This record gives sequence, structure tokens and C-alpha cells, in this order.
Amino acid sequence: MKEMGRIDAASLGKVAVLLGGRSAEREVSLMSGQGVLAALRSKGVDAHPFDPAERPMDDLRREGFARCFIALHGRYGEDGTVQGALELLGIPYTGPGVMASSVAMDKLMTKRIWLAEGLPTPAWRQVRSPAETRAAFEVLGSPMIVKPVREGSTIGLTKVTSADQCEAAYALAAGQDPMVMCEQFIAGDEVTCPVLGTGADARALPVIRIVAPDGNYDYQNKYFTDDTQYLVPCGLPEGEEAAIQALALAAYRALDCRGWARADVMIDAVSRKPWLLEINTSPGMTGHSLVPMSARATGLSYEDLCLGVLAAASLDNTEGAQAAV
Repeated sequence: MKEMGRIDAASLGKVAVLLGGRSAEREVSLMSGQGVLAALRSKGVDAHPFDPAERPMDDLRREGFARCFIALHGRYGEDGTVQGALELLGIPYTGPGVMASSVAMDKLMTKRIWLAEGLPTPAWRQVRSPAETRAAFEVLGSPMIVKPVREGSTIGLTKVTSADQCEAAYALAAGQDPMVMCEQFIAGDEVTCPVLGTGADARALPVIRIVAPDGNYDYQNKYFTDDTQYLVPCGLPEGEEAAIQALALAAYRALDCRGWARADVMIDAVSRKPWLLEINTSPGMTGHSLVPMSARATGLSYEDLCLGVLAAASLDNTEGAQAAV
């Protein structure tokens, strides 16, 4: 990522901040987008809000936008679909490309790739009915997490502690996505690690340890309360932060991410082994969000973080911009 002092805001051209969208995370995306918009404008960027739920994507080309900052979360924004549209339009965008975004949104595909790469991730089962959810509970044990495969922000997620909860947990997850998975629950420290950059130049930011009320880091405690504690420095035992940063980088590179992302990890309380849960390719940028919090610990302000991410906007197809003209 370019050094912030060397970024000429005027050279970035007319910028669209994509926000809102049609996913279940629309409310959070609107908060992220407004924060990014204000930050970019404060740095002299010609930035404008653009909600794909309200306008056709082709307006981006018609109105002369030179690049896009994707502040969309969840489906239709973080899953490769909007990235594909921008590839066709030839407009560079922030974050990972089409394939990386699509795979990272699909927790099953992500786990399969990580497993093939020898990276640790909790045991899981894909389920298609309440009966299969019960069968998974017998194998994975209690507690067990039931969640939609292609959703974020813990939406549709249930922590199951008894077999009689399986039917309701499956119904809640299936209401968000027809693909549902059960996952072994790892008891211990919950941490997250942002990554910035691409390829060999990618670097992990400081790890954040998350201490939620009663250990319940749900949608409400993520975005709308001040009861959750975020610890930076993380205060983990010596050597653990560096190990988690190395794991986050490996997870990021295994999916061929670029620009930025954030890896979520659980650390087993007994063995202290870290386990990868998922990776977010369009991280939140609200007042409660974790990437800006981690960046701030390195001396990187919210405004400079936004500017650096925007300056790194690119395309999978480097000839796309010329082809779309």
C-alpha cells in the first residue's frame, strides 16, 4: 500500500463510495459508507455516495467515476457479484477480486481451501435439514455453531447446547441462506487480525482481542452497544500475537486476497491453538469496526486508512479499463 504522504487525492479522480446495497447488512453498510465518504472528502478526494440498491451500476460509467470504494457488506457486495460488474465496467475497486471475494463469502469453500493448504479451521458439517443438524450435533459435540454459509455479521447464527435446539437453529440459518453449516465451537479467546496489501507486500496489523458480554459477540454487541471490550494491544501470552498474524497472512494469501481483509480467529483456551473461522473481504468501517481500530494502534488514522485502501484499488483484468472505454 502506498505511503499516505505520497498519495495525491486529485489523481484518484471521481470516486464512488458504494454503500447500502440489498443484503441483510444494509444498515451497517450505510454506516460504513458514510464514514468512508466523510474520511475521503476530508483528504480532498472527489467522493460521492452510490447505493446499488437504488441505482443501476452502469450509472458509474455514464457519470465518469474513475474508481470505487466498496463499503458494501454481505451478499451483492462482498461475494464477487459487484466486483464482477465493476470488472465489466472497467472501473478499479477496493479489496479482493471476483474469485477471492466469492470464495471468502462462502464459508464452506473457504474452509476447504484452508484445509487443503494445511491451515487450522474447526471441524464442520454441511446440513440440509433439522435431522442432519441433529446428526452433526452428535458428531461435533456441545456447544455447536449453526450458521448460514453465505452471510456475515453473525446474522442467522445460533450457539446450540442441546439437541432440542437444532430444529430452530437450522430454521433460523436456512431463513438467511439455503446452504447451512454446523461448526465445532472453540472455547477461548476471540481475536481478529486485519491484513493490508497484496502478495509479498501484504502485512498483518495488530491483533485485537474481543471480550463480549457473556462471550456473546452477536450483531447487537458488534454494532450497537458499548459493552464489548476491544483490547489493543491484545495482551495475549508472548509469541501468540505474532503467530496469529502469520496465520492471518497465510489465510489471506491462500484465498489470493488483495487490498485488505480481516481474519477472525478463535484460540483454544486449553491448548492455545489458533483456529481460523472466516475472512472478511469488505471489512466494516463503522465507529465500532475493528480494522480502523487496529490501524490506529500503528499510528494510521481512519482517514489515511481509507485513502490508502482507495489508492490500492485495482482490477483482476488489468486491461479492463481500456476494454470498457
